[in-house]
Amino acid sequence: MDGICLTEVENEIQEDKKALTEEEIREIGDVDTDDMILSEEESEEEESSQNSFVGVTFGDVGTTTLQCNVCNPVDKGEYIELEHPTADRVLGQIEKVERKTDLSVDKAIELSNGESIEIDETIIATINIIGYRDERGLLKLPGNPFRAGEKIYLAKEDLIRDVIGLKKDENGAFIGKLRGHDIEVNLDINSIAQKHLSVLAKTGSGKSYTTGVIIEEFMKHDVTNIILDPHGEYSSLAKAGKVDPSNDFGVESNGYGDKLTEFTPMPEINKGAKPLKFTFSNMEPTKILEMSELDKRKSNIKKLEGVISRLEVSKGNYSIDDMIRLFKQNEEDDVSTIIRGLKTLKEKKVFAKMGTRMDDIVQEGKTSIINLKGTPPDLQNFVVNKLATALFELRKRNKIPPLMLFAEEAHNFCPQRGKTESSETFHTIASEGRKFGLGLAIITQRPAKVDKNVLSQCNTQVILKVTNPNDLKAIESSIEGVTRQMKEEIQRLPIGEAIVTGGGLSEPLFVAVRPRETQDGGQSIRVV
Repeated sequence: MDGICLTEVENEIQEDKKALTEEEIREIGDVDTDDMILSEEESEEEESSQNSFVGVTFGDVGTTTLQCNVCNPVDKGEYIELEHPTADRVLGQIEKVERKTDLSVDKAIELSNGESIEIDETIIATINIIGYRDERGLLKLPGNPFRAGEKIYLAKEDLIRDVIGLKKDENGAFIGKLRGHDIEVNLDINSIAQKHLSVLAKTGSGKSYTTGVIIEEFMKHDVTNIILDPHGEYSSLAKAGKVDPSNDFGVESNGYGDKLTEFTPMPEINKGAKPLKFTFSNMEPTKILEMSELDKRKSNIKKLEGVISRLEVSKGNYSIDDMIRLFKQNEEDDVSTIIRGLKTLKEKKVFAKMGTRMDDIVQEGKTSIINLKGTPPDLQNFVVNKLATALFELRKRNKIPPLMLFAEEAHNFCPQRGKTESSETFHTIASEGRKFGLGLAIITQRPAKVDKNVLSQCNTQVILKVTNPNDLKAIESSIEGVTRQMKEEIQRLPIGEAIVTGGGLSEPLFVAVRPRETQDGGQSIRVV
């Protein structure tokens, strides 16, 4: 049989085209365009399906974990979907990706010597099943195993939203987007306030920045907030930040000066803040001696009790000066040491005849910052304990509105080892505050140094990068649902990403934290 020349065939096709009549050309042009569009849509759908195809299940297949071969590149942590005989589409997440090869030690030696070696390899993904929503909207796991050979695809965003419960909520706190997806993550503000919050991160990993994002959301929703601020970082919430208009989060620059009031026990250092004063006549004799740096022996306590009794009868509310004056009139006992101690106490400038009113500090729908910058540690603990105790007692009596108490550097106020003045108060708020509408936010770069009884009460956690082994162990022991894989991920988190649990979420999520609307007051100072 004679061979057929390709060039001859092409020439014949061209001649046939030339032989077409105008009528035939017109008929060809009248092809149904709807059929063409449908064909294009089908083609796009097929291409999308091919691009999202991950692989096929194999081996022993269960209801909560399974394995599949990987045909297209896929990352650890990515969401996938697959069908189940009784549950239609089910959501899962890739926990681990491994490359299995037949490369032995001998072959590796040959390869290192420059020899050509063929390597058979297979990429295998281990998948954790998250579940599906039933007709009542409840999250469920299949009751019987998946089929072997089931095709697995990258999950569509509608399924991720539905199963994880990431719905746009006008009353939620928008803190960022699901990593790798254009899906907003909104936390339930009521859940945070009722069940407490912790923000945990090593220094420089964005702890204060992320806390600022959360406080912005609380202020937007007119939540009443008190911020204990040891370093004066949160004053910047009053000022609009520099936000890139083209950011992917839809965030715009904004300041919240109209919702902020700042108080400080050190007004000479923190200019513009209102002085924070405490009523001296409420002080116990032992506390007066302690803060006056005097010996708490019985003779000193007895002398103070005598003077206090006389002042309560004659003046009611009294000042340090009133007490000093009365001691100076005492000619029988040597009280010079007590007078010197009271003068030392007066120099701390936090006591007055009438202290700052709590209804000035706690204003419904507003945020008060307690700026403790420059305040000595012992005085910081005194201030924090006085305020926290007053907030708890007033909420018990419903004298102030429900509120959220943010405690930055919380390890200084409720340490794991030893006790401070405020230790017991924080423990009480953590265990009982939710019953009375007092939410607590624990913010720290040293989770291992925070009282575990307090940290374990925080049911919403925002965890940024943590690398210290003791801190990781504290997170693992204090927070439910932290797996070994999650613990490894916490050490590798980039700046700007967090693992978020609780807050109305059905499972832990990796979240890209949104930009702040306000200025970041926690930035490190550049030396060079």
